[in-house]
Amino acid sequence: MTLKSKLPKVGTTIFSQMSQLAAQHQAINLSQGFPDFSPDPLLLDALAAYSQQGFNQYAPMPGIPALQTQIASLVQRCYQRTVNAEQEVTVTSGATEALFVAINAVVQPGDEVIVFDPAYDSYEPAINLCGGKAVHIALTPPGYLINWQQVAEAITTRTRLILVNSPHNPTGMVFTPQDWISLQQLVVKHNLYCISDEVYEHMVFDGAPQLSANCFADLAARSFIVSSFGKTFHVTGWKLGYCVAPATLSAEFRKIHQYVTFSSFTPAQHAIADMLAQQPQQVSGLAAFYQQKRDHFASLLQASRFTLLPCQGSYFLLADYSAISDLDDVSFCQWLTKEHKVAAIPLSVFYQTPPTARIVRFCFAKQASTLNAAAEALCRI
Repeated sequence: MTLKSKLPKVGTTIFSQMSQLAAQHQAINLSQGFPDFSPDPLLLDALAAYSQQGFNQYAPMPGIPALQTQIASLVQRCYQRTVNAEQEVTVTSGATEALFVAINAVVQPGDEVIVFDPAYDSYEPAINLCGGKAVHIALTPPGYLINWQQVAEAITTRTRLILVNSPHNPTGMVFTPQDWISLQQLVVKHNLYCISDEVYEHMVFDGAPQLSANCFADLAARSFIVSSFGKTFHVTGWKLGYCVAPATLSAEFRKIHQYVTFSSFTPAQHAIADMLAQQPQQVSGLAAFYQQKRDHFASLLQASRFTLLPCQGSYFLLADYSAISDLDDVSFCQWLTKEHKVAAIPLSVFYQTPPTARIVRFCFAKQASTLNAAAEALCRI
């Protein structure tokens, strides 16, 4: 019997491939987006304490009330939006689950979803699995800006959803206020839904305002807003995220969430609720923390032959290697890992139709010694 794949074009992700190659060649791994430093000891102590106290069974399906309440408080503190913790906040097993569930909550067979290339690789498979079609619109380099007129022209009677990501992975672009207003106008005018992937929301640099779909009432009323505690608290392996959405959208979201994971890592929910309540500076100080890492790594690479692109947010930095090699970016990343012991991600894998530019992505969510060693190797090329 032959199994007909629902995702015939999908193989092992480039993140797994490059991390495996890095391990194989004992290379410094700046490819996959995870920190190589420990989270705050207070968070680890809280996790251990709650586990030892017996908080090891199923949490309530939408999340423990204490964490829902702290998420609602965080949204109020950051964006001055009041949300109902019980009805509008759902805790998920990572942001990727939240994105998958949100897509499946609204996309019907034949629906179109507008996504922006370069796009995170989980978006399109989720769209395809529910019978939808991703409509790709390329961001305009070097700033990776959105042409909103092009977006308006791409909307058809089949368009159901616009999926945005700010701060953006992999480019580090951050939406301006006008970007959010343009998005809101299109969503309202065409009666669409929005999924706003905001997993790097607290990493906005250089004094720019931290904005969100939460800041725009008409947009928020039609949006699933997704974020990640794994990114915020340096615990990507805990797979804990959340979705904020109006009660009617959250009700549909939870219908699917309950049959995907039902509930998420119970002691971690309690531990993170405590951190949000007792250590708010862990969140408010995140932008300065990662801006220092960005600036440190970028300064080291000034002596290299890479040309660095702007990074307004997230913990990724794009680099043009045109002065170094004529290899395509996948081959260059393989060569870089094998011969110079630094692993990166090729930008082309984030595109439906890749551009000819020779650009790779480095993750700078690393301790200083890791960045120093990586930069030393990159400057020798």
